[in-house]
Amino acid sequence: MGTFIGHMYPGLFLLAYGLYRAVVVSKAVILSDSFPDPSLPPKNKGRWARLWKMSHRGLLKMLAGFGLMAYEISCVERGLTLMNRDLPPRFMYAKQWQHLTMFILLTLNGCIDIMSKNLLPQRCVPLEKGILVLTFYVLLLLLVSHVQDSVGVEMHVHSLLILVVLLLMLVFTAKLWAPDTFQLAVIETFLFQMMGSWLVQAGFILYKPVSGYPWEDDNISDIMFVTTFFCWHVMINALCLLGIYGVSSFWHRCYHPSWKLTGSREAPGYIYSRRPLYQLLQEVEQSEKDDQALLSKSSP
Repeated sequence: MGTFIGHMYPGLFLLAYGLYRAVVVSKAVILSDSFPDPSLPPKNKGRWARLWKMSHRGLLKMLAGFGLMAYEISCVERGLTLMNRDLPPRFMYAKQWQHLTMFILLTLNGCIDIMSKNLLPQRCVPLEKGILVLTFYVLLLLLVSHVQDSVGVEMHVHSLLILVVLLLMLVFTAKLWAPDTFQLAVIETFLFQMMGSWLVQAGFILYKPVSGYPWEDDNISDIMFVTTFFCWHVMINALCLLGIYGVSSFWHRCYHPSWKLTGSREAPGYIYSRRPLYQLLQEVEQSEKDDQALLSKSSP
């Protein structure tokens, strides 16, 4: 990962996932603030039904993880060895092993998604979310250790990336107790976009500067402009999220006006009312009391 390609490919993968989530969340907001239920069976009943039931998200995570692991190993000329043969032996390729650990976590996360959706008798969504939270906890620890020997521009770039990962970790932790919260879903989508776009930007800053000249660690202007670029990414990703919501709203208003009128009850594949559970229970109890009152009045 310590190359331009090593930052570019993971960044593009995360950015594409963030844009995909932006479309999904925008559609959910338009359809009466409801969120897609991942446990609903697919409608496809043809010959490709079995393939369609596979967790595509988990499969993409596995393929991306295997590809990045192969690339990381191929970047080491003499092979990725753990320790040398000196006395006393010393650990070798510390950063490469940290990169490999991150990619192994991504692959295992994909395996858990596939196992939960396709191998278990019933899909275990809490297991998937718990493993995802654990992955980001480990990722944060690895990134904090990763910048120990970094200075100047590289240190500042990775510190801002650590900030995004920390916020994502907090969001995923909060979603364990509030999984269907609209605000958390939007923040998660925005942070995935930020993480992806900033990794791409980090590749250009550290390995392929647009000017053709490397950034200087002892130049305070270069350090300050790293933060400035990060703030520009915040604004651009926020505008991109708003733009996707605007385009989705226009699309559904023009091409699916019936969905907007019927709401989430008739929109295919969407459940989870925005109202909390205790309000729904209170309404049910109140309706039962009203029914009992009507029955008592009608009885002789």
